Amino acid sequence: MTSRNISVSETSRPKLPRHARLKFDETRQVWVILAPERVLAPDEIAVEVLQLCDGVRNVADMADLLAAKYAAPREAILTDVIAMLQDLADKGFLTEARENTP
Repeated sequence: MTSRNISVSETSRPKLPRHARLKFDETRQVWVILAPERVLAPDEIAVEVLQLCDGVRNVADMADLLAAKYAAPREAILTDVIAMLQDLADKGFLTEARENTP
């Protein structure tokens, strides 16, 4: 079986895989990623990045948006976003949109 993990770069267009979804847990008042037999509670910054992971935007676009929103250095944000997304991809919580994905 081949690995489904992605290698995250500026050109990657990450998205949650079909089996996972980002949802606000009303009971606990936190965002969670729900996947079969797994739940992950990302921090506030990770949630903001995950909300941008729609399979349309690439990582470079996400870094541009976040740098403008927080008036922070783009390269620092890009480095942090790539590291965070790669960690989630390695754990199976992210995949990459294919070219034929609308």
